[in-house]
Amino acid sequence: MDRKITEQTISLILTEISSRLGEATRIAKAAEACALAGSISEGVAVSMDIEQLIYGASRLHDAASLLNRLSRD
Repeated sequence: MDRKITEQTISLILTEISSRLGEATRIAKAAEACALAGSISEGVAVSMDIEQLIYGASRLHDAASLLNRLSRD
């Protein structure tokens, strides 16, 4: 496996993870603002979009970890 290509791929994956978690953070802050304003139900509804972003980030992290392990062999 070409280490340079693998490193570029891992770098792109990490950038995507950062992007997804940044979006999750923005959603969490919006949900928190709703809750602090007294609209708990709306806050929970807003926060529902976080789950898919975190799941996707986790799967991307798994892929980056696997590529890293494979490239060392």
